Amino acid sequence: MESEDNFYKNLMDNLSDGVYFVDRDRRITYWNHGAERITGYTKEQVIGKRCMDNILIHVNDKGESLCLNHCPIVKSISDNSIQEAEVFLHHQNGSRVPVMVRTSPIQDSSGEVIGAVETFSDISRMMLERRRIQYFEANLMVDMLTGIPNRRYMDMKLTTHLVEYREYNLGFGVLFIDIDEFKLINDRLGHNVGDEVIKMVARTLNHNLRASDLIGRWGGEEFVGIFNNVNLQQLATIAEKLRMLVEKSHCDLHNDIIGVTISVGGTLAQPNDDIPNIIKRADQLMYQCKQEGRNRVAVSD
Repeated sequence: MESEDNFYKNLMDNLSDGVYFVDRDRRITYWNHGAERITGYTKEQVIGKRCMDNILIHVNDKGESLCLNHCPIVKSISDNSIQEAEVFLHHQNGSRVPVMVRTSPIQDSSGEVIGAVETFSDISRMMLERRRIQYFEANLMVDMLTGIPNRRYMDMKLTTHLVEYREYNLGFGVLFIDIDEFKLINDRLGHNVGDEVIKMVARTLNHNLRASDLIGRWGGEEFVGIFNNVNLQQLATIAEKLRMLVEKSHCDLHNDIIGVTISVGGTLAQPNDDIPNIIKRADQLMYQCKQEGRNRVAVSD
């Protein structure tokens, strides 16, 4: 039994999400490594204390404290229910961190609730993406089909990057991405299926970027990506990763599995570039991939 307990403890300690247990008095009895990483509090600092004792002090988006009146853990214990909420926890350094929390009651062998468990994950990146999309929508800069930036926004970002490169030598790379044989999908399966394929590819590309990078829909089945502070090898590595992830993705539509591939051309910005030049180079490299059999990457200065 002890070895089984150790197995589950080791399993929880290696989760990226924070996990902690409380008893009915809300005293913390377990605190995993993920909780230490996200909150900055070590288990020695919190075990034996109550979660409301100047530790996490969850607040909602209005700044209202949840510890006294709207605590998800309290509701799980009192109602024997699962609760979910987006809240802001108090980090050990004094800052606030947006997290998604999920609380569940813990029962003994007779079914009596003896405490609760809370899992929480840092959603800073998700909140950033949400604000970014809200900004795009407010300024007519989001592609309505995919929810990622549209060509208008990508033009603006490329202009900004080129100015920064000339003035401050802040280099960047560009990828031009095209879905292979997309016309066949539209002709054989219809435009509705084609739209689902475009959305699937857009999600795959957008979800696998570094925080500093950007991907947008250029038009039709074409996408453009902007990648900061990369050399040619790094750009090629990013392009290959995205190509592979799209190849390993698929749409499941009415029990039909539809997969596609992409061809990717990449280039680094040059001092005298303008938008047409840099896009043309990346587009020509992408077309080279098409001629060589599709589902491949080509990068060059």
